[in-house]
Amino acid sequence: MVGEWVETVDYPQAPRMTGEEIESLMEYVLFARLGTLNDDGTIHITPVFFKYQQEEIHIATQEPSLKIRNIKRNNRVSVLVDISDVPFKAALIYGKAELDYEDVIDKRIEIFKRTRTREEAEDYAKKLSSKWKCVIVRVKPERIVSFDYSKF
Repeated sequence: MVGEWVETVDYPQAPRMTGEEIESLMEYVLFARLGTLNDDGTIHITPVFFKYQQEEIHIATQEPSLKIRNIKRNNRVSVLVDISDVPFKAALIYGKAELDYEDVIDKRIEIFKRTRTREEAEDYAKKLSSKWKCVIVRVKPERIVSFDYSKF
């Protein structure tokens, strides 16, 4: 459970979410936004396919991407999981990323199954891996800032 493995921090404008509510949000939301640091000091933010499992965020991507180059240089990242409809809810996860090259296709299939049938997920994962070297980004949360405007 989220509350057991990471300290959550109050957002100054709205009530924070409980660990259970954050986990529910991560199960409900299909895409997250990953923030990494570019070499010129600017922030690179990109939408990503993800899955929350084993108290980590797993992200499917390709080796030649800018986000991977950034992570290799500096593995501190942010992951935003949010609902942009009113009332807004979000969890902003700060942590360290690790690159995982083990059983990448199978792990990507599990991530892609959140938005596709198993057959479609398998096909998509195999097509991507035939074009690029693929990788799983595993984010270990260290801190979560959350807010839930529905609590007003």
